[in-house]
Amino acid sequence: MRNIVRVLAAAALATTLAACGNQAPAAGTLTIRNCDADVQFPAKAERMFVNDGNLVSMALALGAQDQVVAVSSVQRDADTLRRHYGAAVDGLKSVAPQYPSRETVLAQRPDVMVAGWNYGYDEAKNLTPASLQKDGVAAYVLTESCRQPGEGTRGIVEPWTALRTDLTNLGAITGRADRATELTTDLDQRLAALKSAPQPARKPNIFLFDSASDTIFSSGKFGAPQAILEAAGGRNILDDVDDTWTKVSWERLAAADPDAIMFVDYPEQTFAQKVELLRGKPGINQLRAVTESRFLNLPYALWTSGPLNIDAAEQIRKQLERWNLVPASTVTPRADDAIR
Repeated sequence: MRNIVRVLAAAALATTLAACGNQAPAAGTLTIRNCDADVQFPAKAERMFVNDGNLVSMALALGAQDQVVAVSSVQRDADTLRRHYGAAVDGLKSVAPQYPSRETVLAQRPDVMVAGWNYGYDEAKNLTPASLQKDGVAAYVLTESCRQPGEGTRGIVEPWTALRTDLTNLGAITGRADRATELTTDLDQRLAALKSAPQPARKPNIFLFDSASDTIFSSGKFGAPQAILEAAGGRNILDDVDDTWTKVSWERLAAADPDAIMFVDYPEQTFAQKVELLRGKPGINQLRAVTESRFLNLPYALWTSGPLNIDAAEQIRKQLERWNLVPASTVTPRADDAIR
């Protein structure tokens, strides 16, 4: 894992370091490797602005909620986060139901913003790591969302590595490195248990369905679903797509004829509406996953890069066992997050 964390004396920070999005250095005493660049942060952030449920879950898992000044785009995940992290969720100050504006962020006077490309950072809103730095706010970029050189395509490392990197980096930024080590150790132990479980002769092909209209929003090889489905004993049918979250055609789904379809629970398009779309499209309604109703609907925070990804993998593994698509195992999920 290419994750370099080193503490420097404040007086030694004269060297200009390139950051994500060509960000100039922010004043501070901590240098973190983020998106293949060195980025400076205050040594122990005290006023973090965190966007999106998966990134909020990282702060909660680290026990850093008292260092979060405000959150946004978290309402859809509140019940899920409460189930996993308890009443700490209710103490968070939510200032925007969806992605925030630049003005909303700056009004909270944060010392650090934690977000990602397509997870809050947006050139159209002038809400970017570079623009925040000009106002004295250090910006951390979700590793899963790091952009590939020379283009907007996201993803530079495999998803579990991206998650370990973020937990370790945010552990350093919040002064909770020991807790970050506990989280990554637990992650690796649970992944090892999934890997040692009996594997099928043929991995079931699985399609991840986020939302749809004339195209379907799904996830390629750099997205968290890729890692989740593989760990569960399945195969992401978009494992050849060099991106994280992306759009594909209905024809791509039809040609794959997946064994099962997993859904991202998303308020804008309900589970029932998605199933209705599948059952109403000629050809699509004859796919084996559709005719057998092999559907599993899990919350957004379990699919987007964060510590709940391992919970998703365990729950999918048991569902695949119930469908007899993988052999029985001793894997025991710690939670049941399925939304029916």
